[in-house]
Amino acid sequence: MIEDLWGQVQDELLKTVGENSYRNWIEPLTLDSHDGGIARFNAPSRFKRDWVVRNFAEQIRQHLCKAGLQIERVEVHVAQSKPVPVRKVTAPRAAPARPAAANEPELPSAPLDGRFTFETFVVGKPNELAHAAARRVAEGGPVSFNPLFLYGGVGLGKTHLMHAIAHELRVKRPELRVLYLSAEQFMYRFIQALRDKEIMGFKELFRSVDVLMVDDVQFIAGKDSTQDEFFHTFNALVDQNKQIVISADRAPGEIKDLEDRIKSRLQCGLVVDLHPTDYELRLGILQQKAEYYRGQYAGLKLAPGVLEFIAHRITSNVRVLEGALTRLFAFASLVGKEITLELTQDCLSDILRASDRKVTIEEIQRKVAEHFNIRLADMIGPKRTRTIARPRQVAMYLAKSLTTRSLPEIGRRFGGRDHTTIMHGIRKIEELKAADSQLSDDLDLLRRLLEN
Repeated sequence: MIEDLWGQVQDELLKTVGENSYRNWIEPLTLDSHDGGIARFNAPSRFKRDWVVRNFAEQIRQHLCKAGLQIERVEVHVAQSKPVPVRKVTAPRAAPARPAAANEPELPSAPLDGRFTFETFVVGKPNELAHAAARRVAEGGPVSFNPLFLYGGVGLGKTHLMHAIAHELRVKRPELRVLYLSAEQFMYRFIQALRDKEIMGFKELFRSVDVLMVDDVQFIAGKDSTQDEFFHTFNALVDQNKQIVISADRAPGEIKDLEDRIKSRLQCGLVVDLHPTDYELRLGILQQKAEYYRGQYAGLKLAPGVLEFIAHRITSNVRVLEGALTRLFAFASLVGKEITLELTQDCLSDILRASDRKVTIEEIQRKVAEHFNIRLADMIGPKRTRTIARPRQVAMYLAKSLTTRSLPEIGRRFGGRDHTTIMHGIRKIEELKAADSQLSDDLDLLRRLLEN
């Protein structure tokens, strides 16, 4: 019976997507028919239909194929009449949750990655503050900062921490309504509500949550109507003492085309920068990942010094780092060889070439600001006091020495300064370093930190 087969697929999907996503998106589906390589499902609403098509259709197709059906495409339609019922899976719950009110809207949370938990997050100096703040929010009680704003470059752990918070809250505080989604999904849901004339339902839904988590908020910059609705949603939740967690690829004040009133609101909580990984953190991540792979590839040997070599050479971000190790273990397993330094260099030659150390002006500014204990914002700001101007000139000097950027380009990165100002700063440091041994030592230390 096709109903029994779909029931088996539902069991597998529950394991794959998690209980919350399963109950919200998979369980409401009913299998209508399958023929000609097409599986047709009914969904109870247009929003559920669109969300399933965007986020789960391919997973459903793959599981149907594994179950023995030849399915090339999954179609989801809005149910027009009561469909033939199919078996629903009753998933175990970690703890009893509060009963949903009759008029309480269902949360359209994005799927969570089961790998992204606090247990799998490797903590080091570059991310320890972000980790501690995320842990505090995940306790589910009142916190002294709202919102929590996490920012940093690609592959530094922002999304991992966001998912970890949501996972933890759903286990320890299942009575809380936790909504996690990307800024793009927020915008999509808002536009759909406008088109369907359901804007009041949209407002009710987003104002009913206890914890709102929005990933990559920089994507709403320049979208005026979406920014306006986000601002009012933000205010409504803060007024109700509901927790908000936001992530972006840069600090609020540095997001171009984001309204000033939103920047101000985002800056009123705790703003935490996830710094680029250092050697110790990269090595810790590799050691944790290697321990996992040792269990997957029984008998595969890893020679001493390999992880240290990779941690030293691949410095771009955690995704590239983990991807390199995944490739290395898979390759060694296929050819049946020990993972030696020579094998590593051959297997990862393209990644190692692409990861050759390239120092950026932003990294120079960050390191210099940390070394001289000044704010990064002052590095590009207008202040001219000696305690700020001298570190700024040091950063200008190192930017010219360690990068291929032109003077006008460097000037733009230092708050739009003229190239003659950059030239003056470079000359000043060149003059001082010959006579000031402390400054000379500072330059040597900073150069080593940036080049390693």
